Amino acid sequence: MKKLLSVLSILLVVVNISAQEINWVSLEEAVALQKKNPKKIMIDAYTNWCGPCKMLDKNTFQNKDVAAYVNKYYYAVKFNAEGNEVINFNGNMFDNPSYNPANANRRNSPHELAAYFSVRSYPTILFLDEKSDFLSPVIGYKTPQQLEVYLKMFNDNEHLNMKTQEDFSAYYSTFKPEFSN
Repeated sequence: MKKLLSVLSILLVVVNISAQEINWVSLEEAVALQKKNPKKIMIDAYTNWCGPCKMLDKNTFQNKDVAAYVNKYYYAVKFNAEGNEVINFNGNMFDNPSYNPANANRRNSPHELAAYFSVRSYPTILFLDEKSDFLSPVIGYKTPQQLEVYLKMFNDNEHLNMKTQEDFSAYYSTFKPEFSN
């Protein structure tokens, strides 16, 4: 009986590890959490109608290596860039005054926070530093290994050493991905 319980508990741990998910929070929660435990913020700016956004959710954000890394080093935020949520960020209120509920699952007006971060295409992953200052957008669908470059670059503050596109290209060309497909 003890052996059976041991095997079952090991199986539960294995299933739990392989089914790990990103702990998504609101932007307000992420900023509040930063005050207690400083970490960078990763914002997934998506829309309901965006096919590549859905692929990013399914193929990249569901990847166990991505989820584990993001959960450890970042506060992760899901942000519908054409939604109608009211968001308080850096002392400003952002909403979507032209939002049309009839277009909830197709093209809608852009949210004011999307304009604030200059989001022009979807998906766009926004990175903020430990003080909620904007670092950079990463535009378009990324595989787990493609996203890994940015996750590690920003987490390790390697971006501070990059002044030109050539600096980034050199970093990118020598980067050895470790995340699984």
